[in-house]
Amino acid sequence: MQTLELDDPRDDEVLVRVVGVGVCHTDLVFREAGAIQTPAVFGHEGSGIVEKVGAKITKFAPGDRVAITFRSCGACVRCNCGDAAYCLTMPMLNYAGMRTDGTRAFRADDGTEVSSNFFGQSSFATHALTYERNLVKIPDDLPLELMGPLGCGVQTGAGGVMRSLACEEGSALLVTGGGPVGLSAVMGAKIRRCGTIILVEPHEARRKLALEFGATHVIDPASASDLAAAVRAIVPEGVNYAFDTTGLPQVHEAIMASLAPKGVVGLVGVAAPGQKLPSDVNTVMTFGHTIKGIIEGDSNPEEFLPELLQHYRNGDLPFDRMIRTWPLEQINEAIEAQHRGECVKVVLLTGEAA
Repeated sequence: MQTLELDDPRDDEVLVRVVGVGVCHTDLVFREAGAIQTPAVFGHEGSGIVEKVGAKITKFAPGDRVAITFRSCGACVRCNCGDAAYCLTMPMLNYAGMRTDGTRAFRADDGTEVSSNFFGQSSFATHALTYERNLVKIPDDLPLELMGPLGCGVQTGAGGVMRSLACEEGSALLVTGGGPVGLSAVMGAKIRRCGTIILVEPHEARRKLALEFGATHVIDPASASDLAAAVRAIVPEGVNYAFDTTGLPQVHEAIMASLAPKGVVGLVGVAAPGQKLPSDVNTVMTFGHTIKGIIEGDSNPEEFLPELLQHYRNGDLPFDRMIRTWPLEQINEAIEAQHRGECVKVVLLTGEAA
């Protein structure tokens, strides 16, 4: 852990004291790929309490309890259509490691600039500078320190099924990968009243949790030499929808072979650079298949996160059951435990009272 200097909020910025922050696979991908200049502060599933607001902030005030999600501009054609996840300035606002004017919000003791603004927040820290469109208020009766994963992982999984795929009641869904995003998709499918919900996942504990969350069937890929055949043994005509969190080409191939005519597959798993889309043109055309990429569950957080909060309060989205907490200073140990499959979702706590 290092002590860094953080700028005071500018007119359009909000200073949040972080109380909890989820660890998402995307944090690790960006770190390992060197996609942002280092040193850098990552973290994009923060939750906390507003401490200061800039002069142009009207929707939030000091003392507000908030979850922090991805940033969007609110002014482009996609934002105006309610497609905040496809904001035309999404890469600049979320993945550049700096403000749009090129400045960075953190500095080390020696004056070195430290990359900031990851997903408009950089919340692997005790404090984060963020923006009005990043924030969603959290009611007082909910555990604030656990609400951060709503901002990405839960929103991506549940939203992928509830918003992007919009699975109909009674439909058949295949989910590949039982991490936080995949299990959130299972919960979203139950909310949508899917008739058949199949999860493919190697870890037994996660398969068990999926059944408790609403999956009707689970498959251990280690015991299924032909995944598509295993799926069709459950749904002979094929699944109407598939949701992939793995990004693995062999899984993509199995998914395409598992689809019913007019089946739709949503892709959220990060794939290797240069990886081609699954299947071939003639097969997609013949069976009317649709392959679609999904970012952040295709959601508009200002509208969708309050909906998810209500589902959580009603007991229909118990994502907190996936969570295991660690102190922020034990981030490396927590990530290693997640890699070993000892937990599903890591949330780091700063030690500050919620």
